[in-house]
Amino acid sequence: MQTSTLYLCYFGLREPLVQTQVLPYLRELAASETRVSLLTFEPSLRQSWTPEQLREETARLASDRIRWSQLEYHKRPSIPATFYDVLAGARFAAREVRRGRVSVLHARAHVPMAMALAARAVTRCRTIFDIRGLMADEYADAGVWPEGSLPFRLVKRLEHAGIRRADRLVVLTRRMRDWLVAEGHAPADKIEVIPCCVDFSRYAPRGEAGSARTSSGGDGEGRFEVVYAGSVTGLYLLEEMGRFFREVRAREPRAFLRILTKSPADEAAAVLRRAGVEAADFWVGGVPAKEVPAYLAGARLGLSFRKPTFSQIAASPTKIPEYLAAGLPVVSNTGIGDTDELIESERVGVLVREFDAASLAKAADAALALARDASMAARCLDAARRHFDLRTVGGVRYRNVYRRLEEAGC
Repeated sequence: MQTSTLYLCYFGLREPLVQTQVLPYLRELAASETRVSLLTFEPSLRQSWTPEQLREETARLASDRIRWSQLEYHKRPSIPATFYDVLAGARFAAREVRRGRVSVLHARAHVPMAMALAARAVTRCRTIFDIRGLMADEYADAGVWPEGSLPFRLVKRLEHAGIRRADRLVVLTRRMRDWLVAEGHAPADKIEVIPCCVDFSRYAPRGEAGSARTSSGGDGEGRFEVVYAGSVTGLYLLEEMGRFFREVRAREPRAFLRILTKSPADEAAAVLRRAGVEAADFWVGGVPAKEVPAYLAGARLGLSFRKPTFSQIAASPTKIPEYLAAGLPVVSNTGIGDTDELIESERVGVLVREFDAASLAKAADAALALARDASMAARCLDAARRHFDLRTVGGVRYRNVYRRLEEAGC
């Protein structure tokens, strides 16, 4: 019997994360024997999507063998709005199961898992908990929720219930899997490790940076670009990255820092200036997801500094495989997911162990040496293909989750 799954995603379809992480995986899954449905939650659904746009997107996804449905996303007040969306998602999922359209509910992260658990309580369906991180701990680490607050406690209870009741678990890192097993939360054979992967068809050969860069701070000709791609708030350490860049700039006068982010540009610029980076030496702005590979192709180093808290055992920053796929050596601080082991074993970057001036200076020396290594781009690309290829790693492991679900007779 063909497996049919409903992928529950608490984001809108147009979100860059959905375009670069969710849909590519689902296309890989749909190319197998699995029938794939997708439910997203769209902010301001009626205002953001015209009927014609909905029809066009539905048809486009159907051509990829993905059946798309959408519900309205509600934001405020936070807890009641999320609770309402959970009920709406659970109701939709239960109806799909009862109608025989799906037999598996695949929950991407915690809120969708709440929907899956509620639907499972009233139907006979199997569930996959795709744990994208330790949500409550991350929010506490970022200062969003006080540890022990009502939202924190609710999400931790949900997390424990999801881990215990799900038929299969997906985690992003080996460290997270090992922690779950060591703490007795789940057996190893219930867990699949699938890091954030990249679609290599989006990446041109090294050096073909494309024309998109000419409209955002120049084409970079003659520059030594250091790039950061992603959010600059929460757990990410923009000021420390700015201080690291100063060390690079002191050694390489052509150095230029490019921050690709949808976060407010003026706030990010203020942080960089506070770190001592001159306004002429950096650019901050957002670019479409499809243009990011071109920007990365024009850089020499990729940055990823993040608070090394407990919750980061579960983190697989998407930017790291993206940098490697573009041939960029990575500069990351220690303690983030499986990144330490990757960088040290593959020799594709530099690990920053402390953020004091001496440590940043040492890291800058090492990073510049790597950037000038003629073999580095090929080594980065090779590591990215072996560890993060969407088809040979991500797609294969997602299909393994469903194969093992069937073999277990869950």
